[in-house]
Amino acid sequence: MSTIQPVRGTHDLIGEEQRRHTHVIGTAREIAGFYGFDEWSTPIFEDTRVFSRSLGDTSDVVSKEMYSFSDRDGESLTLRPEGTAAVCRALVTNALTQSLPQKVFYAGPMFRHERPQKGRYRQFHQIGAELIGAAEPLADAEAIALGHAVLKALGIADYVTLELNTLGDTESRTAWRQALVAYFSAHKATLSEDSLARLEKNPLRILDSKDAADRTLVADAPMMAEFLTPQASAFWDQLRQKLDMFGIAYTINPSIVRGLDYYNHTTFEFVTNRLGSQGTVLAGGRYDGLVKQMGGPDIPAIGWAAGVERLAMLLEDVAQAPRSVVLIPVGTPDEAAVCQILQALRAQGVRTEIGYKGSLRKRMERAGKQNASHVLFLGEEELARGAFRVKTMESGEEREVSRDVLLTEARSVFAP
Repeated sequence: MSTIQPVRGTHDLIGEEQRRHTHVIGTAREIAGFYGFDEWSTPIFEDTRVFSRSLGDTSDVVSKEMYSFSDRDGESLTLRPEGTAAVCRALVTNALTQSLPQKVFYAGPMFRHERPQKGRYRQFHQIGAELIGAAEPLADAEAIALGHAVLKALGIADYVTLELNTLGDTESRTAWRQALVAYFSAHKATLSEDSLARLEKNPLRILDSKDAADRTLVADAPMMAEFLTPQASAFWDQLRQKLDMFGIAYTINPSIVRGLDYYNHTTFEFVTNRLGSQGTVLAGGRYDGLVKQMGGPDIPAIGWAAGVERLAMLLEDVAQAPRSVVLIPVGTPDEAAVCQILQALRAQGVRTEIGYKGSLRKRMERAGKQNASHVLFLGEEELARGAFRVKTMESGEEREVSRDVLLTEARSVFAP
């Protein structure tokens, strides 16, 4: 029988890769806590309407990439392709719309059927933060500051750049949308098939097109800055002032857009040139209409998400594999006494393993391959005397340690 391989677009997290992954999530969780964000966990599958309603029928995610299926009851379910819609659904179904603001952190797997490449998988992992219930530019700045703080704590802030744009308010977007429809309608013969389909439903999505001919047209398309209302312009000015107060540098990139109607005002991306074409490592924006689409009241919100795999690839310093103390029984000591010592060490917070079988030489070789820090020899004589031999693997030094010290001060005995 041939070896069964992982499903295309998935991968196993083992060894250093798992340590990188764990470090990214643990660091983000800690920094989010400093900013007052609480962690939520939502199911990895939802009613398909959670995503089809929020992401829109014209988005690539809904039309091409979602893993949707009918369960035995005939309900259409979808493995979550992103976290924001699920958080907004949870806000509504758990009756939290009257307890605002809610500051939510999340981490977990997401699923999209897209072409796998470096830094992009069909099962991938995200961290994210949502600040729900605050309409002020200060909330946007704080959400961006949190993202920046996470990148800084991971040691990668120096080689990412914050790119910032505004989508204006509803009035601004309506005027801009009309101008885009008029502009692209005059160039229908040049538009790609996908962009033609989006022209009437969602012309902002054309601005995201990767088609070469579309990109040429987009370069000369009307810009949002031309249509900002005084109120939207004031919001945009205040946001940048707040970012200056937080000491966060940024560049303005008018091409950053979000095509869905509930996005407004702020949109941003942290990008790097160290991952090739997969340069966006953390991105987000303001989405004031999404909670209402989930059946809740009209509540403002700002948030972001980041790919754990991409962040993990950027890490320079990775925690080394933890080192163990290996307990090696010598001869035929009393098993109950051996187990008592084994568990006593673990209870004191010492990572402890046991050398199960084989000659002493073989078990010492295995301890070396396990990168053990120390070896503790337990024989009948040692148990009878209440004194045990401890070998430091790096120096080869051996010493005796009393049973009482071992059972009460193990962390100091096996300190690096």
